[in-house]
Amino acid sequence: MRIAFRADASVRIGTGHVMRCLTLADALRAQGHECLFICRDHPGCLSELITQRGYELHLLTHKIPTDLENESDNLLTHAEWLGVPWQQDAEQTNRVLSGQKVDWLVADHYALDSRWERQIASKVKRILVIDDLADREHQADILLDQNALGNQIKERYQDLINRDCRLLLGPQYALLSQEYRILASALPQRDGCVSRVLIFVGGSDPHHLTERYLEALACPSYKRLSIDVVIGNNHPSPDIVQKMVDRQEGARLYSGLPSLSALMVRADLMLGAGGATNWERMCLGLPAIVVSVARNQEKINQELGRLSLVHFMGPAEKVTVDDISRSLASMLKNTHCTSAQSKAMRAIVDGNGAWRLVKAMEQSLHAAA
Repeated sequence: MRIAFRADASVRIGTGHVMRCLTLADALRAQGHECLFICRDHPGCLSELITQRGYELHLLTHKIPTDLENESDNLLTHAEWLGVPWQQDAEQTNRVLSGQKVDWLVADHYALDSRWERQIASKVKRILVIDDLADREHQADILLDQNALGNQIKERYQDLINRDCRLLLGPQYALLSQEYRILASALPQRDGCVSRVLIFVGGSDPHHLTERYLEALACPSYKRLSIDVVIGNNHPSPDIVQKMVDRQEGARLYSGLPSLSALMVRADLMLGAGGATNWERMCLGLPAIVVSVARNQEKINQELGRLSLVHFMGPAEKVTVDDISRSLASMLKNTHCTSAQSKAMRAIVDGNGAWRLVKAMEQSLHAAA
């Protein structure tokens, strides 16, 4: 199969969409399939990472044609994330796809909906949509929502998809690289005791949450803890974080790591944000204190909190250093609850989600042959 991905990363959007597409691309390539990426040339678009991973990359420009300059899209909450009118994006994407003989187009973008997908359909055999908002219509052959959990699953996409679209819902389809599955199979059950903490809030950190976590850990009572701090290449203030780490005994800073798996295995507790990292740490049974750094993370984090799979503090803009300190004290004290949380997480995410999705794509294409 030949698969094209349409996804964007930027300082504003974050890196999660492109990163999970890269994970799927790696799984597809491992099965002998070819992949290419189509991305808007935003600041922080991860173009170097995509090409370093060995993938063909087509960058879309921001120049808006005169006849579309006054076009606006009030239908989609995240329309501005695209950077151009959706009609232009569809036209540019179609130009890339022309002559490519693409079997699957994978769209992972909150600013794209059924209108865009219908414009692309004639250029590809199949369309896979990756979504977790359920806030707009889609025209696709498969829709994946790895964040659909608990009472969110029932009728989540009712009236939003075409009748013959296949839904793949839940963390059993979480797009994790194979290293997580391999590590999870060899990892013993955690006992809930905390001696090493991992801090990571995503590829960018517009809310400066990393600094708040470090400030909370600067309390003398946490002096015994070892602390691993990871920031992405799009972090707005790496120098400030470096200075805080230098002042913190037992702390070490990492930047732009290709994977968190090794640090997650070593850690006993993670301080982070909601998003794709939820599933990575759950696969490894790593307990966590998290906040939401984007509106689309609210519902899934609330649901994970309701199921006692995470200690959720709320949206980043409302969480104080004191809130973090109280949550830390609770997690460090209740080792039994922390151990039980770890066991429950590992039962939900087994690390085989990308493989399951690849098989579903292969079966769908073969069924039509």
